[in-house]
This record gives sequence, structure tokens and C-alpha cells, in this order.
Amino acid sequence: MSLQDKIKDRMDLLQDMMEDNVHIDSPDIVEEHIRTVSKFWSVLSDEDRDYIHGSRHAIEEKMEWKI
Repeated sequence: MSLQDKIKDRMDLLQDMMEDNVHIDSPDIVEEHIRTVSKFWSVLSDEDRDYIHGSRHAIEEKMEWKI
């Protein structure tokens, strides 16, 4: 599996978690998952970085994630 495939799979899982609002009831689980993606920060796209920033903001503010 290529690095880009790993990143895509992890970002897809993060998106699923956020859309299911897992971050409200289990913020630690989502934060831990974000760390598994953030370790690739230098090769992440700007879009992925923005999504991670938005996710962290939603966790901190306990905001519902709406599409």
C-alpha cells in the first residue's frame, strides 16, 4: 500500500467519524486518529490539512459536524 493510499484511508475514516459526530461523545478516539494522519503532515494536501484543522476545532468547541 502506498503512502498516499494510507493517507486516503485514514482521511476517509476521519471523515466518517466526523460525519457520525463521534468527536462529541468520544473526542479522545478522534484525536488519536487525527494523530495517525498528522504524522504525515509534510505530505498532506492543503485540503487534508484544512479538514484536520476543522476537525480539531469541532472537537474543542464540541460542535456538531454538519455537511
